[in-house]
Amino acid sequence: MSKEKAISKLKKLTGKKHIFFTDRGNTAISIGLELAKYIGKKKVLIPDQGGWLTYRKYPKKLKLELEYFQTEHGLINRQGMNFDNDSILLMNSMPGYYIVQEDTAQIYNLCRKKGSFMINDASGSIGTDVAKYGDLVIGSFGRWKPIDVGEGGFIAFDNPEYEIFFKKNCDKLLHHRFDELNEKLGQLPERLKMLDKIVKKIKRQLRYFDVINRENHALNVIVRFQSPEEKMKIVDFCNVYGYEFTLCPRYIRVWDSAISIEVKRIG
Repeated sequence: MSKEKAISKLKKLTGKKHIFFTDRGNTAISIGLELAKYIGKKKVLIPDQGGWLTYRKYPKKLKLELEYFQTEHGLINRQGMNFDNDSILLMNSMPGYYIVQEDTAQIYNLCRKKGSFMINDASGSIGTDVAKYGDLVIGSFGRWKPIDVGEGGFIAFDNPEYEIFFKKNCDKLLHHRFDELNEKLGQLPERLKMLDKIVKKIKRQLRYFDVINRENHALNVIVRFQSPEEKMKIVDFCNVYGYEFTLCPRYIRVWDSAISIEVKRIG
């Protein structure tokens, strides 16, 4: 019963008709690419920054052609995309966890028009409208994710023809975690509100610093620095308020010299 409740909640969050579970979010990425290859796709398009570590690993492992597309700190520019019938767009609808790809619906419409297969990694954006678009919507329940169960992931889709493929490879989330998953799903709206409040507060406190895409609120805050002194001011700020942070440049955040304040790790 708890599994069925989780499926029902994820259907609402993703807008999709079918849900399958995986043991990890990375497994969802890998199996999603395997499906795309199975139906004839040959090339994977991934962002030049703001993606996830395995975006670069799995296409090579599956012997799919890999092509990077240029972004603005992780944000896709639809005009510069080279979609075609052979391509898979593997995108993050919340690049680097610090910004929302607000035109995800338009990107999906363009993919359908061009015959491209879109995989939307909604690990960070789950609970928002942009998590509802793609041929596949995938996500993780891992540590520091909005739905933090500590393990597991999911694949959501509409096309019933994909069910046979996924039945052979999915439904690997351990059954004893479904009660916890339902609890976390129920807490998601309040958790997102709490994190949003903290993000906005940090951006106000750092109003004199170079916050990337200041007006677009997500789960992290990324602040550029121009000197070692400015870097230390941001580090000191994080230490005073107890915020965990990581240093950039990093593929999974941005390639700038910056500090990513990991708000999503709170709570």
